[in-house]
Amino acid sequence: MKKSAASLLLAFTMLALPALAQQSQYPFNDPNLSADKRIDNLLSLMTVEEKIDVLGTRTGVPRLGVPNIGSTEGIHGVVQREPRFGRQPITTTQFPQPPGMGETWDPELVREAGDVEGYESRYITENPKYDRQILMDWGPQSDLDRDPRWGRSEEVYGEDPFFNGTMAVAFAKGIEGNGKYWQASPLLKHFLANENENNRNGSSSNFDDRLFWEYYSVPFRMAFQQAGASAVMASYNAWNGTAMAVNPILKSLVRDQWGVDVLSTDGGAVTLLVNPRHAFPNHEAAVVACIKNGINQFLDKYADETKAALKDGSLTEADIDNVLRYKFRIALKLGLLDAQGQSAFAPMKDQPEPWTTDRDKDVSKKMALESVVLLKNDKNLLPLDKTKIKSIAVIGPLADSVHWDWYGGTPPYKVTPLDGIRAEVGPDAKVNYAPDATMADEAEAMKAASESDVAVVVVGNDPTCGPDMGHAWYSTPEEGGGITLPCTVPSDGREGRDRETMDLYQEQLIKQVMVKNPRTIVLLISSFPFTINWTEEHVPAILHMAHASQDEGTALAKVLFGEYNPGGHLVETWPRSADQLPPRMDYNIRDGYTYMYFRDDRCIRLDLG
Repeated sequence: MKKSAASLLLAFTMLALPALAQQSQYPFNDPNLSADKRIDNLLSLMTVEEKIDVLGTRTGVPRLGVPNIGSTEGIHGVVQREPRFGRQPITTTQFPQPPGMGETWDPELVREAGDVEGYESRYITENPKYDRQILMDWGPQSDLDRDPRWGRSEEVYGEDPFFNGTMAVAFAKGIEGNGKYWQASPLLKHFLANENENNRNGSSSNFDDRLFWEYYSVPFRMAFQQAGASAVMASYNAWNGTAMAVNPILKSLVRDQWGVDVLSTDGGAVTLLVNPRHAFPNHEAAVVACIKNGINQFLDKYADETKAALKDGSLTEADIDNVLRYKFRIALKLGLLDAQGQSAFAPMKDQPEPWTTDRDKDVSKKMALESVVLLKNDKNLLPLDKTKIKSIAVIGPLADSVHWDWYGGTPPYKVTPLDGIRAEVGPDAKVNYAPDATMADEAEAMKAASESDVAVVVVGNDPTCGPDMGHAWYSTPEEGGGITLPCTVPSDGREGRDRETMDLYQEQLIKQVMVKNPRTIVLLISSFPFTINWTEEHVPAILHMAHASQDEGTALAKVLFGEYNPGGHLVETWPRSADQLPPRMDYNIRDGYTYMYFRDDRCIRLDLG
């Protein structure tokens, strides 16, 4: 009996050993050890080649069972469209662009949107059928919209530092979730003062320490300190002459005082240090300088240069260990270094796709509704009375589309303004649609306006004009590919292109419709302010909404017909003329930028909230 019992015990122990080994095969797997001891152990087990690999965005160490963190764009929805890699896009919930999220003035709702995004990132990562690791969401975009001519103002919440910081805190907290382990990690972009596109590869944003502490750095500091966000991307530009990727403040303040673990370059930024900046003689020297300044995530060529630097002695393995030590803290927060953390989210894979659930759809619809801003309502034209409207003209190039942007993904569905209006009025009113996309459509648009009880003109900018850093397929995410049209409108802007003017080129269409039908409503769907002086003076009702909400048309239609009372507020100053603004490269906002220092009382005061 004793021998039999001993044999059973031995057999049980042998069966249990693989499970025990999986849970605590190495000291770094032990959650009872301190973070420093766990990371020290992990680094001691890694080869130099593995360490170099982890300096990119693939942070896994397969030999040691360490999963990859991975990355994805995510300022207003998870971005997973990768036809250039031969993989099908994954639909995910798409919210309005950050200015639209900001126009809700609802931090708790922004937190909910971040939670949706973080959950969807973890769901995709945990689901084997997708074969993607995307636990670092590149957002929130925490820069400030100092100048409404900035091409990337579509990516930020507004122009006020405390306001932007509040929204960045909310979105970052949402991405992280509220469990023992983070569901995903936010990465803030782009530190610091990344607010001009023209010549950004060699430009310098120059301003004093007061503006650094009181304006430009505020949203970042708030998200780091109040949300615990622990990753940031350095901007392309320089600050006071020193490029941000090698600016000492990145290590001395952002890492050592604010506790940020991942310091990332932007795409191609190391190359730019050599040309056009000429800050270093070659790419290897630039990589070495970045690593010694704390950079531990490269979005550029770096591996061969790092190997060469180790060989010639300009870098040591200790230098690499020093920066990776911080990076693996993110893996700890995500639960990737121990069995308990890795299993915490495993049940997700058996759940329904989150973007198809009422929970995610409800957050999207609420965000769309709260983001609508009533700019003007003369003579109570709005809301429209469905019992009295027998015909409605829906006119304009944006009437039957939802425009995405470079940092939005593929939605599970989309509702255009035309879709929303048709659904709202049903069979009780005739909808006369005219796109006015070409001069040939002009007669049709005028006919629709004159034959309808009320005319709705849907206008705005095109956020996808021009090439997106060489990836033309970004233009039509529904199809995963397409041809990108050039930017032919001076007031259009996006990454890599500042706006030449702020004039609404479709204002002529508005004037023509007004001649045919004085009961005209303008739906301005735009990424940034426009100088709409004639429209503001003559059109009785104006609504504003940002691009890229999958529920765009639903929200606009419910506001038009009084099912929802618009409560959104603007987040940027809307000048009457670009002549009211200082020179674009003047980063001293005290010279006349933002509502705080604007020097001309002729600014449009449309937002009465």
